[in-house]
Amino acid sequence: MAASQVQSLLRFLSQDAKVPLATAMSKVNELRKADLTTAQTISNGELKTLQEIFKDDKLAKQVLNAARRTSKKRSAPTESTGNSRPKKSRPSLQGGAATPFAIESALALPVSTASEEELSNIVLLTNRAPLVLAFAVCVLKYTMPEQPLSSRLSLAQAVVSANSRSKAVSLGLEGGKSAEQEGWGEGQPTVSVLNRDIKVLKRWDYNPREGRSAEGFQDVDHDILGEVRTDDSETAPPLWGIDVEALKHAESHGSEATAKTNTALPIYTPQSARSYLFKSFLRTPSEAKKESTPPKTKSPTQVEVERGVCLGYLLRSIDLLCQSWAPTLSADDLDRRAWAWYVRVRPSVHSGIEGWGEKGAVKLSEILALRRQS
Repeated sequence: MAASQVQSLLRFLSQDAKVPLATAMSKVNELRKADLTTAQTISNGELKTLQEIFKDDKLAKQVLNAARRTSKKRSAPTESTGNSRPKKSRPSLQGGAATPFAIESALALPVSTASEEELSNIVLLTNRAPLVLAFAVCVLKYTMPEQPLSSRLSLAQAVVSANSRSKAVSLGLEGGKSAEQEGWGEGQPTVSVLNRDIKVLKRWDYNPREGRSAEGFQDVDHDILGEVRTDDSETAPPLWGIDVEALKHAESHGSEATAKTNTALPIYTPQSARSYLFKSFLRTPSEAKKESTPPKTKSPTQVEVERGVCLGYLLRSIDLLCQSWAPTLSADDLDRRAWAWYVRVRPSVHSGIEGWGEKGAVKLSEILALRRQS
């Protein structure tokens, strides 16, 4: 089955049939073996076959109905009228009609050109979880340079989730064993991110450069699409971080044995991780007062733009830190060191600013101070 056919099938499942992308990817081989590789062949197939593949009657019916609708639309004659206008296709983060390159490009994070002197004078307001997310996304660019941005965001969110649960257990807010401790996701490969093992799902047949024009976005290929290895070293395919807690909760929809062996694995989506980053960083109130536009009079659009600028400042500071150490540390050592860096600069639980809940201050000068001086 050619890569283009796989992509076409995944687009049908994720867009038309509304099947979660991770589930769709895990069912490609079974659909291929059953010779159900297009909407047309699926519409002509039997519901029983789909039920055996998806292990979910409702989902199987959903796929079959979508295939019939899609096939009917494609076979219906079309007429052009003088008043009709062709609709423009929009890039979709969920797959849809967008190419992998368009999907990765839509996930792009803000890039700051601020000087080190400017960064040293900036203090941001945030809490711990998004700061962990920002560190993980940045460090992964150096420890797993072949991974595209969608994978880095997914893996970073997996770290945040695991870290948040550990914190909740230590504070007595949650009890019992974690899903991973109970064996959920057992057998899946793992990678280390910020010195924490994360269960991953390999994204076979996904090429983040598919759909890229020859002259398009050459300067940002590495940051968005991942590094292309030219040596003979074996590289991992793009990865998803698996949400093992969601996998555990899936037990409520079936028997424990079914839930543990089902290959429809829930993932951490890069879109949610990106959204979390964009809404989590602002200048401290004292710095905001220095601006020409008082905070209370800012429009939602102005606030959104400011959050993006602040995120760019933070990412650049962490990137400068990683750049200074990458030439002298192995990927494993850099991964371990990064967690210690986060611990050094994270906002204290007692540093919350009045009126801002548990949010605390993060001084970018403290991040820059951790750089290796040549």
